[in-house]
Amino acid sequence: MADSYKTIIKPTDEILFKERGSKFYGYAFPLKSDEEVNDLIATLRNRHPKAGHHCYAWKLGADHHNYRANDDGEPSHSAGDPILGQINSFELSDLLVVVSRIFGGTKLGVGGLISAYRETAKLALESADVRLRTITAAIEISFEYPQMSQVMRFIDDGKYSIISQDLTASCIITIAAPMSQQEHITAVINKMYPIKAKAMD
Repeated sequence: MADSYKTIIKPTDEILFKERGSKFYGYAFPLKSDEEVNDLIATLRNRHPKAGHHCYAWKLGADHHNYRANDDGEPSHSAGDPILGQINSFELSDLLVVVSRIFGGTKLGVGGLISAYRETAKLALESADVRLRTITAAIEISFEYPQMSQVMRFIDDGKYSIISQDLTASCIITIAAPMSQQEHITAVINKMYPIKAKAMD
């Protein structure tokens, strides 16, 4: 699994793409769970009551296995897949892209639909505020006060963020490190006797 992936940090503004009378409204939303999808779609159904289709795709996580595309009544693979294709093209995750279509009286055909849904999703994602998100894992470091400066120097040099710290009788600091390096960093710390470290689930 990669240590980082790109995502969006806030919903995009509505964009409008027109094709032979049909109106395609595009949106992208940050997503933490697929349980949020239905509520977001419901909001758009209320916003565009004349829209006959609210097609979408979402993707979660950095392992490329948790995603879904939905044609919402359009011909099979003519809407959801082109939207998902744009999510993958922009190399994004943890987001939902929805395209709401109001029919304009002229049938576009499967090829026309694929092109229109793809273009609308592309325009929505081009307007998004994209950020890099790092996947981290926790490491608990145990030590005594005399090792404080050594531990803090290690944390500063590695630019690790501190999740929590308990500096009472004995000292425990939990840091966040890149997930792929969790075991290696833990091993390095354990060589700094008498400092101890363990990887946290």
